[in-house]
Amino acid sequence: MKHNFERFNLQPYLIEALSRDGIEQPTEIQERLIPSIDRGIDVIGKSQTGTGKTLAFLLPILNNIDSEKQETQYIITAPTRELASQLYDVFHLYTEQTNITAQLIVGGTDRKRMADKVSHKPHIVVGTPGRVLDMFRENAIQSNAIKGFVVDEADQMLDLGFLEEVNAIAAKLHDNVQLLVFSATIPESLMPFLKKYMKQPKQVEVQPNTVSPKNIEHWLVYDRDRDRKEVLSKLTERINPFLAIIFANTKEAADEFYEVLQEKGLNVDILHGGIAPRKRKKVLKKLQDAEVQYLVATDLLARGIDITGVSHIINAQIPHELDYYVHRVGRTARAGWDGKAITFYGRTDEASIAKLKQQGIPFEYKEWKQGGWKTVDKRLDKRPQQTPAALPPKKKTTKVKPGYKKKARAKAEQEQKRERRITRRKTKK
Repeated sequence: MKHNFERFNLQPYLIEALSRDGIEQPTEIQERLIPSIDRGIDVIGKSQTGTGKTLAFLLPILNNIDSEKQETQYIITAPTRELASQLYDVFHLYTEQTNITAQLIVGGTDRKRMADKVSHKPHIVVGTPGRVLDMFRENAIQSNAIKGFVVDEADQMLDLGFLEEVNAIAAKLHDNVQLLVFSATIPESLMPFLKKYMKQPKQVEVQPNTVSPKNIEHWLVYDRDRDRKEVLSKLTERINPFLAIIFANTKEAADEFYEVLQEKGLNVDILHGGIAPRKRKKVLKKLQDAEVQYLVATDLLARGIDITGVSHIINAQIPHELDYYVHRVGRTARAGWDGKAITFYGRTDEASIAKLKQQGIPFEYKEWKQGGWKTVDKRLDKRPQQTPAALPPKKKTTKVKPGYKKKARAKAEQEQKRERRITRRKTKK
């Protein structure tokens, strides 16, 4: 029986690698984009984590590499070191039986040594935009043989301020280079870049089969107007995760949550953009070796990074960009595991929760009662309403009779006349 990917005319070693990984059927985005990318067409792939987009561009790129020519033919960029490293690992996995060479270029490593490696012209360069641009400026990367340029997680590039570097890289490439852009969303501020460099791109939007896997439970836990650090601390006494990732919206908030759990003596680590590269690498290694029970992170971790064994996601704060909710919870319930996504909410989160419900997130409201978690009706305490009895008593008002002011004025005038007469009499005496 023919392998399902053979109809894309992929080279035999790619079919073998797919079979080794147990991948027989292409996903929707692979089905729709592999033929176009293989023919050299520019594409915009709008898809979320878990749709198979990495293989959608990796397979046709490898299919078109001329391994006989020792020259850099493709540049792949990702917004973070971790995502770039993960992409590099996948490329390496699929080319280990070939003569195709690849080089990872990220910050936190010796620039001169990296430039020396890149100057040997690997077929593929994978890296973060800033470091890739450095290699161009030092003439370690030559643009004359480059066939394609991949911008992965483009909206996150924009969020992290890397679009200027991506733009500068694109400007150094010749006009007929194929541009492949992948993003969960396409913000308006990304459009000038797309219009400037893309030539009649094929646009494909793919949503996961379900917004959230069926084996994830989505819990809402009311904060009762308490500090979220206190709520988190109390929660850790009521769950026993294999690995829980606690998401915060900022590095500062992540640091505060981390300190609270550290003070409790829990097995906790932290990962965000402010952590030094060497430390981040150590944390990821500990995660892969199952040496951490709680990890505090920002949304740096929500997109693309694959960590096995995540039993709980704890949203200590609902993300400002609601799309990130799906990315966050997508870290759990993988490879047959069940998972729980526990989200703290307060008075100001009602609108966000309503929008997530509209997207199909099946929330359950949970409370800790009598030593266990119970499903309850929605619990959002309202501020006490004043009843008429609680209102201050109205002052008693006296109705003013008609002509009262006129009579009062006349009475005052008479009094004044009387006082003047008395004064005159005293003067005469």
